[in-house]
Amino acid sequence: MSVSTDAAAVKAEQRRTWDAVSDGWTREWETFERGGAALTARLLALGGVRPGHRVLDVATGPGEPALSAADVVGPAGTVTGVDLSPAMLAVARRRAEGRRNVNFLVADLETVELPPHAFDVVLSRLGLMFAVDPGAAFGRIARLLVPGGVLAAAVWAPPPRVPLMSLGYGVLARRLDLPSGPPDAPGPYRLCDPAALAAGLTDAGLRDVTVEEYPVPFRFHDPAEYARFTRAVAPPPVRRRVDALDPAGRDALWAEVAAAAEGRAGPDGGVDLTSTALTVRAVAPHRPSSITTEGTR
Repeated sequence: MSVSTDAAAVKAEQRRTWDAVSDGWTREWETFERGGAALTARLLALGGVRPGHRVLDVATGPGEPALSAADVVGPAGTVTGVDLSPAMLAVARRRAEGRRNVNFLVADLETVELPPHAFDVVLSRLGLMFAVDPGAAFGRIARLLVPGGVLAAAVWAPPPRVPLMSLGYGVLARRLDLPSGPPDAPGPYRLCDPAALAAGLTDAGLRDVTVEEYPVPFRFHDPAEYARFTRAVAPPPVRRRVDALDPAGRDALWAEVAAAAEGRAGPDGGVDLTSTALTVRAVAPHRPSSITTEGTR
């Protein structure tokens, strides 16, 4: 099997996965946005998004930060959101009804047909770590930005710093004996090394790269709400193993997830799962990059 065929297979599986969890993310969207909105605001500030800008949102999912960017760029600007998942983009399009300055494309960054140097700002909120070939993705971003344009993105820090995801998944992995994938496979923590992330962006031709930690303030009303969130966004392989349990086993599993969250509950019962993101700012060179990365077109 060729490298390109392998990549196509991985992307097809990613599409199926995100389509499968789109309903869960839709149900829990407001819960996630309690913290996600703050991260979006940070990215808009890092990118210097302003009225009239042309903005690309990579891995937009249900439409953020694309829709928030559309509010900023106004009628003189445009926002394009791309994502592999048609189901996720169906949600984004419903949220965008009535807006004339935002559109969504089912595509991945490495192959989407977009003109070079077409965007003032490229945004990505917790999406770049799912790129099959991060180097190709970074190189494509460098070419899509106008000279002097800005990439503003966020990826997760290492798992212990991201209890939003790792607390519940740790219980599931232990109880369900889930296999651990290779560290260089696309996934939530693929780009969690700040030095490697900065080096990859620099190698792609981007300049003035900064990577900083940003605490994302996720809070749940109680442990049961966190267990519900974890259940709703669990990917298909996890769901299949959960479904294989008998009803008592399933109840015990989710009770254990809730119990793990109880250790972080405050006096009011609320659960603080502030999680660390790595925010990235990088600038396209003022001379259009001559770097080409095989497999990005």
